[in-house]
Amino acid sequence: MSGIELKTPDQLRTQRRAGLVVAEAHEAVRAAAAPGVTTGELDQVARDVLARHGAGSSFLNYGAAWGYPPFPGVTCISVNEEVVHGIPGPRKLVQGDLVSVDFGAIVDGYHGDAAITFGVGALSEDDQRLSDVTHESLWAGIGAARLGGRVSDISHAIEKSIRSRRERYGILKDFTGHGIGSQMHQAPDVPNVGRPGRGPKLVEGLVLAVEPMVTLGSAIGVTLDDEWTVVSKDSSRASHWEHTITVTAHGLWVLTARDGGESELKARGLPFGPLAD
Repeated sequence: MSGIELKTPDQLRTQRRAGLVVAEAHEAVRAAAAPGVTTGELDQVARDVLARHGAGSSFLNYGAAWGYPPFPGVTCISVNEEVVHGIPGPRKLVQGDLVSVDFGAIVDGYHGDAAITFGVGALSEDDQRLSDVTHESLWAGIGAARLGGRVSDISHAIEKSIRSRRERYGILKDFTGHGIGSQMHQAPDVPNVGRPGRGPKLVEGLVLAVEPMVTLGSAIGVTLDDEWTVVSKDSSRASHWEHTITVTAHGLWVLTARDGGESELKARGLPFGPLAD
């Protein structure tokens, strides 16, 4: 567990507050998305949510400390073949676009991070199934987390969920989930493939961002010249779902879900374990 940040109960509650800002921003962005709306306009919707809560952005200017171009948005908005890290700007959405929105908020020094995928209007059958399969794999991974287990239990459950489908999907391996807390990206990495029973132990106070990234084709991502946007190598469409989670003595707590994950967890027969306020 060397180098891994464990949170106190009060710090977890602070991350929950950040997670609720993330949930609100996702709801607002999704409601605003329509044909003719630009990804830059959607980014402004998310900025307005941050401003209402006095929260900071996990993404804005990210990367500058490591020599990357500072990320210019508070959201990563990735459309169609863009898998992750799409830069919001003048692109206008059109009917049938498959859109992934990744968003992070900071409240009192602690981060929440989540991603959703949705369609602009009705999606094709293949695109809708891609999003559904990715979403289900996220919850399979979350459901595999339990105290005393290992990080790769989550990885294995994600991979197994996706590989069990009759269709062949590409699972990005070079991009992973991660620890999260006083920084957005922390140890440990949370891969989306792997054997169970490996990696750091899941203990109280550990917070993870779980985030499968799946395509209709290639499992290889290519970074564009803007040094941020990652597209599928074969231009196949992609989906990205993510939540920030922790495991308490009582069960699972999804910090970036509006209801803390209660409905999804109970539907799967899994223990819901929020901390008392």
